[in-house]
Amino acid sequence: MNSMIAIIDYGIGNLGSIYNMLKKNGSEAIITSSIEEISKAKKLILPGVGSFDYGMLKLRESGLIDLLNQKVVIGETPILGICLGMQLFTNRSEEGNSKGLGWIDAQTVKFNMQGDNSKLKIPHMGWNRIAIKKQSVLLNDMYEDARFYFVHSYYVQCNQQEDILTTTEYGFEFHSGLEKGNIAGVQFHPEKSHKFGLRFLKNFAESF
Repeated sequence: MNSMIAIIDYGIGNLGSIYNMLKKNGSEAIITSSIEEISKAKKLILPGVGSFDYGMLKLRESGLIDLLNQKVVIGETPILGICLGMQLFTNRSEEGNSKGLGWIDAQTVKFNMQGDNSKLKIPHMGWNRIAIKKQSVLLNDMYEDARFYFVHSYYVQCNQQEDILTTTEYGFEFHSGLEKGNIAGVQFHPEKSHKFGLRFLKNFAESF
């Protein structure tokens, strides 16, 4: 259990795919909602799909918010947020009224395509490249021309330049990855991104 990655089950998210990708990498992982197991884990993954307010509601109902604040903010346990999971790290969302976890100085906003971009479909769905904005072990030995799979209608707008890990173009440049100390998040789905996602999760498991 000492090297275990806990994939947090709070009622939403593509947990099985993340677990399978980590196992393919040879990483120890568990899908759990247990406070005891999460408290012992050396690394955490917070997945999630759906709406911001519902995600925060499910986290509150799970009784995990105090534990996560203790482990992540005070204990500096590495955590990776995926899609909605990353959005919950922010202060708030245009999608609802709930306060986010506030771990990263950012807000979650809705795509608002205008002018020449108005024909772009929302949700943004499919494969896109990432532009790396700072050095990170999460992107060590990443394949050239790396592409990742996205499906989302909201994106994170980071207020601190130094916390931006990657950006992606979809009508305009948006922040597709964040990293602040032990806290990282990505808007894309590494568990659906073939060899690129496999490498990313391997880096998280072994290096981050």
